[in-house]
Amino acid sequence: MAGRGSRLRPHTLTVPKPLIPIAGKPIVHRLVEDIAGVLDEKIDEIAFVIAEDFGPKVESDLKAIAESLGAKGTIYYQDKPLGTGHAIMCAKESLEGPAVIAYADTLFKADFTLDKEADGVIWVKQVENPEAFGVVNLNQNNEIVDLVEKPQEFVSDLAVIGIYYFKDVAVLKNELQGVLDKKLTRGGEYQINDGIQAMRASGLRFVPGKVDEWMDCGNKNVTVETNGRMLNFLHQEGKDLISKSVKIKNSEITEPCFIGENVELLNAKIGPNVSVGDGTKIENSTIKNSLIQNFSEIKNAKLDNAMIGNHAKFNGEFTQISIGDYSVLE
Repeated sequence: MAGRGSRLRPHTLTVPKPLIPIAGKPIVHRLVEDIAGVLDEKIDEIAFVIAEDFGPKVESDLKAIAESLGAKGTIYYQDKPLGTGHAIMCAKESLEGPAVIAYADTLFKADFTLDKEADGVIWVKQVENPEAFGVVNLNQNNEIVDLVEKPQEFVSDLAVIGIYYFKDVAVLKNELQGVLDKKLTRGGEYQINDGIQAMRASGLRFVPGKVDEWMDCGNKNVTVETNGRMLNFLHQEGKDLISKSVKIKNSEITEPCFIGENVELLNAKIGPNVSVGDGTKIENSTIKNSLIQNFSEIKNAKLDNAMIGNHAKFNGEFTQISIGDYSVLE
């Protein structure tokens, strides 16, 4: 999770993309909890690969996520954007035994039953435009026989979502070390796929895992969409997403919505598919399908498909907007 997330600017100018809240909880927090919830094994350690300039507050928050799941939290730094293989090797001291590796900008709903006979599992989702993704090719025994990045000719429609399981991740570490030693780069980056292909070439067996839902957080529009989808999932599960401390005056909430602590609503219509962070005040506004973070002030707004950061002020009649932290529109 070392990348800042340039496609999600301005929101990622002050907050790393994996810490952007979805339905009231940071992306990486949801991802870690979801993986922990579907793995039928105790998690000993969660290693986070971040940029050093994320700061001590981010590091302490990440360690707290791990500790809340009964695991040790470890922080590693990736100082240069040299690809997924390089990022994984930044955490090489933790690469022993069974492990899940995940990219921290993806959320999912899946059956995570592990094939204990396989040496590795790569989770995939059927997509309509496979040429935009890395895809897997399978043989008749449902084994992965190839990994192809953004194929120009049809290989399969099973896209790799960025979550992997290794029976012994030390084997991947050894193969990726070889990739680094040989300076085997693609577009100037070291890729996890080259380590996996080397494992396969040595006779190790990989199989696909299937996900029911794959939710991206790559840019503003898909992040707002993912927020709405997650709200619907949580609402269907019976989760109470509206804080008891919300102050409501002449306002209505159409669920599903997440409303944080000490939010004030005055002459407002909120929802559906809206997340509102702690301490935010909304007045004379209609908001749907939007994501608003903490301690912002919204007045005289009619918002749909909007994303507003922390400590922002908005006063107007714009409809589709994306403003970052400490911005003011009046």
